Amino acid sequence: MRSKIARRGPRRRRKWLLLILLAVALIRGYPALRSWLFPTSPPAVSSEETRAGLRDAREAFDARLSDVWVSASGEVVRLLEDDREGSRHQRFILRLDPDSTLLVVHNIDLAPRVPVRAGDTVQLEGEFEWNERGGLVHWTHHDPAGRRAGGWIRHAGKLYR
Repeated sequence: MRSKIARRGPRRRRKWLLLILLAVALIRGYPALRSWLFPTSPPAVSSEETRAGLRDAREAFDARLSDVWVSASGEVVRLLEDDREGSRHQRFILRLDPDSTLLVVHNIDLAPRVPVRAGDTVQLEGEFEWNERGGLVHWTHHDPAGRRAGGWIRHAGKLYR
């Protein structure tokens, strides 16, 4: 006598196999799948570090650092045209304080567009890159491969990642 699964045919067996593989992946903790199925909100931005090596954007700006994770909060002072070369990116200028601004480059192929306008306040976490004009923050989205912690933007109480 054949088992119930064996009697159901090759298509049904494949579906069962896929379900079993999915369950095993969840149990083994496959990070990309886990983060896709169970998204978590990052902690609120505060003066305390929320991850190892997290710095304030103004500190990274002054020290001319690159490839460092930063948190920032400020007022949107200018919206720029989207960058459409390669991955599409939403771009806007964020004023950190009266003396410094920051270019925010948010990947809208991986995360939803943030509906910001000039004068809005946003909080963010991402990777800072210093350049001759001051600097920019990118990686304000999740990592689709699940290999690194992603960033985010908070606007009007909603999280974009």
